Amino acid sequence: MPRNIADGMVRDTRSTSVVAKLSAREPQRFGETDYILFNDLPKAEFVEEGANKASTTGGFDSVTAKPHKAQVTMRFNEEVQWADEDYQLGILTELGNAGVTALSRALDLGLLHRINPLTGSVITGWDNYVTSSTKRVEIATADADADIRSAVGLLVNDSKSVNGMAIDPKYGWALASLLTEDGTQRYPQLGFGTDIQSFLGVPAAMGDTVSGTPEATDTGIRAIVGDFQSGIRWGIQRDLPLEIIRYGDPDGQGDLKRKNQIALRLEVVYGWYVFADRFAIIENATP
Repeated sequence: MPRNIADGMVRDTRSTSVVAKLSAREPQRFGETDYILFNDLPKAEFVEEGANKASTTGGFDSVTAKPHKAQVTMRFNEEVQWADEDYQLGILTELGNAGVTALSRALDLGLLHRINPLTGSVITGWDNYVTSSTKRVEIATADADADIRSAVGLLVNDSKSVNGMAIDPKYGWALASLLTEDGTQRYPQLGFGTDIQSFLGVPAAMGDTVSGTPEATDTGIRAIVGDFQSGIRWGIQRDLPLEIIRYGDPDGQGDLKRKNQIALRLEVVYGWYVFADRFAIIENATP
């Protein structure tokens, strides 16, 4: 695999997910990574000249980000290897781009919902993910912006920051379709709501991974608001080399040589920790 293609794939994997757009990645060592947190911030003290200094010790705790490996293995006919060089590179680039999209979506689906993208099922052994938050707002009116205000209120009244918003495309359309009393668009800057980048001053990112589709059954979640800057600590612990596999059965689909195939494998090890109480979930009402 040409190195320039490989580097581009890894770079794009880091930047195309909803989570990556709203929450900056940070360096992490491989394995479990501990973060020290103050749960009782120290307070400063004004001291008069010649007076004694009092103790200002604060309390602290720690949380642990755990590694999660995501992989994509794609098969294609080995005849591609016999084509001219330009054609080969074109095929590999297309396959690589598809793999990058899959890995980016895996970050969202795992970190937001604990969903395994390949099966669409919940990974029951994972207990640290954004939508485990108990701060929930059920969509009850046609005014989608009212639901956002309610969700923000849950956080602000709990002394939590709101600096990001992940929006499902269906909800983006609902926001863009709101009208004023005289029939004009309430938020004209949203256009048709197909690429909302901010809403009422809060950075936003759109993606259908918010609702978990199409990899899984629609979760009913339409937006997530909260502290994307500090409420998510994530990084890429390992960029494993892109690999062209020419022999064996790397994915349980049969021997490559027998089927006249080769395989392309991309792997990334993510690490993350989520403070779920710093997020509020906007979701459809339970039937």
